[in-house]
Amino acid sequence: MTKSADPVVSPLLTDLYELNMVQAYLDKSETGEAVFEFFVRRLPARRGFLLAAGLEDALDYLETLRFSPAEIDWLKSTARFRDNYLDYLKDFRFTGDVHAVPEGSVCFPNEPLIRITAPLPQAQIVESRLINILHFQTLIASKAARMVLAAPGKILSDFGLRTAHGAEAGLYSARASYIAGFGGAANVLAGQRYGIPVVGTMAHSFIQVHDDEAVAFETFARSRPNDVILLIDTYDTEAGARKVVELAPRLQADGIAVRGVRIDSGDLAAMARKVRGIFDDGGLRDVIILVSGGINEDVLQVMMKEGAPIDGFGIGVNLDASIDAPSLDCAYKLQEYKGRPKRKLSEGKQTWPGRKQVFRQYGSDGRMSGDTLSLESDAPSGEPLIVPVMRGGKRFGSPSTLAQIRERAARDLARLPEPLRRLQPDIAYPVKVADSLVALAKEADERTKV
Repeated sequence: MTKSADPVVSPLLTDLYELNMVQAYLDKSETGEAVFEFFVRRLPARRGFLLAAGLEDALDYLETLRFSPAEIDWLKSTARFRDNYLDYLKDFRFTGDVHAVPEGSVCFPNEPLIRITAPLPQAQIVESRLINILHFQTLIASKAARMVLAAPGKILSDFGLRTAHGAEAGLYSARASYIAGFGGAANVLAGQRYGIPVVGTMAHSFIQVHDDEAVAFETFARSRPNDVILLIDTYDTEAGARKVVELAPRLQADGIAVRGVRIDSGDLAAMARKVRGIFDDGGLRDVIILVSGGINEDVLQVMMKEGAPIDGFGIGVNLDASIDAPSLDCAYKLQEYKGRPKRKLSEGKQTWPGRKQVFRQYGSDGRMSGDTLSLESDAPSGEPLIVPVMRGGKRFGSPSTLAQIRERAARDLARLPEPLRRLQPDIAYPVKVADSLVALAKEADERTKV
């Protein structure tokens, strides 16, 4: 069996029904211009907003999408596809236009995150992978944003690789959480691939290897003298803190500073208070306290309210698996074909047809006050959110840097209405549907034979 060199970038990373439909399109010469939009139908419980993420990876996918001879040969071997389709794939390139909400933007249900305008077979082939990329990164960025809002000014780090649902999920989680405002990730490849600050301390096994905990601390510090963070809860957390107080002057004499400690078990807030007291009494007022284990936005809000002396949090599975909301109800739907509006009428899943734009209004306080979902050709008041990002299969200009995307996210989160910033449940942000869109939906319904 021939294997792709990198399964993540293979065009075969798709659903079979995409390929089935393209065979039928080609057989009937249905290759006209199609418009598809990806959007989230409704928010999960307790979510008041989403943070768009994944666009740059999606554009990378579109620009580099190719079918190799080996992949075409494998498709031929399945006997599912005819020669006209296999020949079509030999020179396949995405040549369409893309409009999108920039990464790091706050968005709401039914607002298109991306619009694909391309010949129908192309727009169909890319569906599954685009959803895969945009859904997951938006899911994680939205979860991370809640944590950033819950713990302003605190160090937040992604520790979730080991519990992420696969290697790519671990990478995307590091990227998406950094966009939302996390300070770094433990994932080393995320540092190499995305330039995200890489953070990490040690495991309990390192302490257990040594018969003396104090010796373990000193060995680690002298081996890695920069940014020394010591894990102090392997045996007795308070005793571990006292050992750090005893060790710090010896290390300081050799130019090595203990930056902080990490606590990974027990009542984290209560233990942080005890450790803070030990450090302050021992002259280590500048040593920071980091905690990990079971952290989510609810825990963060409680700790902030109680004033726990914790400087930073390592967050694992609650981030990378978004445990309380592990998926978004999202869709990639045909909105126009050959210049005619198209609409899905399934119960509970109706769509708004046409090429859409989102116009955002702001109040006198600079906060978001409401959005209008409208047709692209309309011009209601407000800031248009959807912008062109690709034409003819090529990006406009240079890709946005991660720093630029992160700045946009910080700006948008700061402009959220205060109830949404406080993560209050059941707070609805107003998204109005323009009359022109309602009229186009009626037109599409009248043209559809049911």
